[in-house]
Amino acid sequence: KNALKKSDDSILRDETGVLEPHSDLVATALAVIGFVVFAALLSRAYTGYEDRSFALENYESASLLAGTVAETPVLKAENPGSISASALDRLSATEGSDERKEFFSSFSGNYPFLVEVRTEDGKWKWLIEPEIVESGYLMGKKEKVAASVPVVIELSSAETVPGTLTVVFYETPWVR
Repeated sequence: KNALKKSDDSILRDETGVLEPHSDLVATALAVIGFVVFAALLSRAYTGYEDRSFALENYESASLLAGTVAETPVLKAENPGSISASALDRLSATEGSDERKEFFSSFSGNYPFLVEVRTEDGKWKWLIEPEIVESGYLMGKKEKVAASVPVVIELSSAETVPGTLTVVFYETPWVR
């Protein structure tokens, strides 16, 4: 009878090992989740590094370009060492596309960039954007790097004010 009783206590009725296979599944799921989180963090860190590397690599170029733009003959005023507000008005006006084309053609076309000039007190601001890029391109989420130089802006022949000229470079597919 004991032998028969033993056969009734088969694996199907033995509940001591029921949780054992499930613990392997939990451990595997935790390992997979951990790996996915690690991979996501790693890719996030890489893209962050890549974004900062564009800025680090191109800041010196932006700084040199800002100095060059500040010395451009198109922007020169009557007073030596100052920028003409009337030239800035012409370049930033909607009807000044020919002047803008001529202005940007004197620089390399490898980087799309824009120029912003503002007075120190914030009363005046000019934005010179290139025509070569489609509308809204420079306002998107492209990586960019900016550099500024101090300038003197001649508002009239009798009035000059301190200001800042900023050049903003934008990343393009061919720069990477």
